[in-house]
Amino acid sequence: MAKVTFLGAVGAVTGSKYLVEAGGKRLLVDCGLFQGGKDLRQKNWDRLPIEPASIDSIVLTHAHIDHTGYLPRIVRDGFRGPIYANSATHDLCQLLLADSAHLQEEDARFATKKGYSSHKPALPLYTVEDAQQALKLFKEVPRKDPFTISPQFTVKPSDAGHILGSSSLQITITENGKSGIVVFSGDVGRYNQTILNDPEPIAKADYILCESTYGDRDHPSTSPFEEITEHVNRVVKRGGVIVIPSFAVGRTQTLMYILRKLEDQQRIPKLPTFVDSPMASNVTDLYVRHKEDHRLSFLQEEQTGDKDPLDVHEVHMTRTVEESKSINNVKTPCIIMSASGMCTGGRILHHLKQRLPDPRNVIVFPGYQADGTLGRYLLDGGKDARIHGEHIPVRAEIQEVSQFSAHGDRTELVRWLSGFTAPPKQLFLTHGEPAAAQSFRGTVQQKLGWNVTVPTQSDSFDPLA
Repeated sequence: MAKVTFLGAVGAVTGSKYLVEAGGKRLLVDCGLFQGGKDLRQKNWDRLPIEPASIDSIVLTHAHIDHTGYLPRIVRDGFRGPIYANSATHDLCQLLLADSAHLQEEDARFATKKGYSSHKPALPLYTVEDAQQALKLFKEVPRKDPFTISPQFTVKPSDAGHILGSSSLQITITENGKSGIVVFSGDVGRYNQTILNDPEPIAKADYILCESTYGDRDHPSTSPFEEITEHVNRVVKRGGVIVIPSFAVGRTQTLMYILRKLEDQQRIPKLPTFVDSPMASNVTDLYVRHKEDHRLSFLQEEQTGDKDPLDVHEVHMTRTVEESKSINNVKTPCIIMSASGMCTGGRILHHLKQRLPDPRNVIVFPGYQADGTLGRYLLDGGKDARIHGEHIPVRAEIQEVSQFSAHGDRTELVRWLSGFTAPPKQLFLTHGEPAAAQSFRGTVQQKLGWNVTVPTQSDSFDPLA
């Protein structure tokens, strides 16, 4: 019997994994890491309820680690089939998976050195070698044209407007002469963004799996240009540093674009800007290369400008650990952007240890902070951050600028769903915390009159019913 099973991204905003079965074949849609609190992260160490070797293929909606970061582990555990992704997603995964594995190894070494891991020595979830083995299985597919994985599965991608290469997937599932269409939203992006295209409407689906990250709220209508201008000028005046925990894919490029605009307009001073990520400059190069995802106005700026619109005037791309540590010596106003965006690991933790105790500084969160993350703890007013086993006093100013979120808000999600020409038999809300998903369930029922379910882990349904 054909079946779709929820193996992740239920009751949480991470760990996206959906198993599609038909005609004896198994297709996994996305293969993401769980991120957040200890209980969520522990799920990454649990074996899947099915053997990885029994999965025939994997198809990806986009490159973010909560949709791809489990790939090295599933390959390590026995998966050997093709991993389908478009060119931009493939390019990004070559950077992201290697970086994720490097961070896993780096964090394990640091935990062993400091003695705060329960493992002796601390173990990485996977290694750089595991990531390299996973990348060998990638098979590029068209950005928007339909492609067939097997007689059971045909996929039609549509631009999701979330990050470079992000797609919603319309999958036709066939078994015993019957067919049904299931749409996997991936992460739905914003409308009227600075760089990326709008999310593309999809006309038809029997069943829809839609994210609900911001299902309980709308983003502020104020301009992100105004917010950033105010934060930068206020903190510079008091001699502080602006620290921005930022994902290397998408968020960093948007911030660089806006900071450059504000500098050109002389609305903020030309500050030293440190992009402390071994891969952020490479990702920026990919954004310039993959113009198929750019909206027309941004393309025109690229073609007519005399300077890269994704570079500020005094940018420092730090790659080595030594370069990263040297930022600690900067005592005058500057901007520091570093990953991870939710402060779950990586170099941002070292910058927070250095900058959180100083009340002149500000930590600006430009995106969603999942429950259980250090980012959420700080936004919720936490005053004693535990980083690398140490207690760090929180005296710096903490701010959120959610206009930078790459996720569509409640109104934008309804707008995307309204593009379907007829109601689906069922809408399943995933990739959202329980309160957000339940709130959006009520919104969709009220505005669209659809049947809506918020599934739980290991729930399944028949896509041909």
